[in-house]
Amino acid sequence: MTERLLEIENLSVRFGGLQALSGVNLAVSTGEIRAVIGPNGAGKTTFFNCISRLIDPSGGRVAFDGRDILKLKPHEVARLGIARAFQNNELFSRMSVMDNLLLGRHCRMHTGPVSGALRFRRGSRSSREEIVNREAVERVIEFLDLQVARERPVGQLPYGTQKLVELGRALAMEPSLLLLDEPSAGMNVEEKEDLMIRIRDLRDDFEVTILLVEHDMNLVMGVSDRVFVLDHGEPIAEGTPAEVQRHPEVLKAYLGE
Repeated sequence: MTERLLEIENLSVRFGGLQALSGVNLAVSTGEIRAVIGPNGAGKTTFFNCISRLIDPSGGRVAFDGRDILKLKPHEVARLGIARAFQNNELFSRMSVMDNLLLGRHCRMHTGPVSGALRFRRGSRSSREEIVNREAVERVIEFLDLQVARERPVGQLPYGTQKLVELGRALAMEPSLLLLDEPSAGMNVEEKEDLMIRIRDLRDDFEVTILLVEHDMNLVMGVSDRVFVLDHGEPIAEGTPAEVQRHPEVLKAYLGE
């Protein structure tokens, strides 16, 4: 694995007459926690959508572990080792926590994700693949303290717990790069403090590089090694949390002149 796990060069996205991203350059090192911040409409989600291959950029290059990924489909990117937890939970509300996390193993399964999960739940003879997938999910459940909720339908859980399940499903993919899109959205103060600790621990325990978009500045400044700032689709600052906090362009973008 290269020291620079993710390299983005001159990335641009245009939607008709709207320039959503312009000339974005960013390098993320292996094992780093990097935050991407900016005011509403800064282009943060568009930036994530390019990396996870949900949209095609107008220009530029995105390389993961030395490989250009812009010609790949979303499932191919996931198989390479990029996982994403979405801002709005993309969970199956009637399915249990366990089954949602097993579905997160889809890129590691040779059987279909739904049939594999249901076959395991019916108690049929366990294959080696099922055992490996179950062990990976059990590790995530234990790490996120989801034991009590494991058999409950996700739709019956508090929103903060659902956010953890969304994170857990991405983590169950065993990614090298984890994209967290507004992971603390909708959480209360106590849940956010707990999430701050978990993000640091999952980087260390799961040996995963983390790129996160987040509005909560306390969380950003508490967990990030470096911070990258966008405003109206253009990069305006990059540095340590302390450097970014006092950067004049960042203050102007958030607070006005």
